[in-house]
Amino acid sequence: MSMFSSRVRGAQRLLQCRHTAGGPPSSGRAFSSRLVLGIETSCDDTGAAVLDETGSILGESLHSQKEVHLSAGGIIPTVAQHLHRENIQRVVQEALERSGVHPSQLAAVATTVKPGLALSLGIGLEFSQRFVRQHNKPFIPIHHMEAHALTVRMLHPVAFPFLVLLISGGHSLLAVARGVDDFLLLGHTLDEAPGDILDKVARRLSLIKHPQCSTLSGGQAIELLAKNGDRRRVEQGSLLSCVNDLAAATQHTIASHLAKRTHRAILFCKDNGLLPSSTPTLVLSGGVASNQYIRKALTIITETTGLRLLCPPAKFCTDNGVMIAWNGVERLRESKGILPPHVDVRYEPRAPLGVDMSAEVRAAGIKLPSVKLKILN
Repeated sequence: MSMFSSRVRGAQRLLQCRHTAGGPPSSGRAFSSRLVLGIETSCDDTGAAVLDETGSILGESLHSQKEVHLSAGGIIPTVAQHLHRENIQRVVQEALERSGVHPSQLAAVATTVKPGLALSLGIGLEFSQRFVRQHNKPFIPIHHMEAHALTVRMLHPVAFPFLVLLISGGHSLLAVARGVDDFLLLGHTLDEAPGDILDKVARRLSLIKHPQCSTLSGGQAIELLAKNGDRRRVEQGSLLSCVNDLAAATQHTIASHLAKRTHRAILFCKDNGLLPSSTPTLVLSGGVASNQYIRKALTIITETTGLRLLCPPAKFCTDNGVMIAWNGVERLRESKGILPPHVDVRYEPRAPLGVDMSAEVRAAGIKLPSVKLKILN
């Protein structure tokens, strides 16, 4: 049994014992470690979770807006804002009730405040500041991409420093994580994030009308259809016979691009001593990290360069309250970024991660050795 599975099962057994011992959990129950409530509203998912310092998930809740935005062909910020406002109270209450934790027992509340959709971030921050002031609790503002980067440490004993590739609908970046709040940004997308490309291709192909894809996101639809497509036919300039081929070509192009950029980042880190010589690690996270084809492409790169590849389970790659709560736990442990309840905090739709070293990476002019990306679907 993995460390993560044992933690989750332990939490589930604890909850079961509480409920079978005489009705609802007692709000007066004592806990052996500090507890953090995490709240996530950076885009289109409303998430909340309560964690203890060991990473055990005591209770969580998530409201997905996927179905609404899928029918509209993309995320509409005003609609996302409205749905966050409608559901945030219920989602937080469910997470607390499932955990058996009363607000008075929390050590802190952690909430995503950057980066993301302004209208969505505003709802989470407004609710959280009312909550911490009502219950007189410390507040921990969270950088969304930092949370994605650190989630793996809840599941595996990964020591700093490590390389991280974060790929999602709105972001694509490579960074060295040197500490809980210490990142070196090696590169980031200059135009479109991988998830955004997949969604746009899916919309142009009207994949929502495809019988196999009507309930899938753009990225999920592309990955499914690509399994029966031939990327070579597109690369050779042949006429397309079906959407499967375009899906396969799109997916391979994205995977190949990410693999090359990651390969360059690994060589830069090795040349500059940025990763440990013993068990250097690449962490892959973000919503697009769930794509198995992209994972296989990066596995080839890590095996070639002598790194191990770690990726959280799919449910923790997408946006959720658990990763925000865990980031809060990490910061609480080191007393970093913890604010009194009455300090005003602003959300930041655009916020870089760490110190930007992308100019140094470009200046290094690293030439990549040839690596064959032979990937079987």
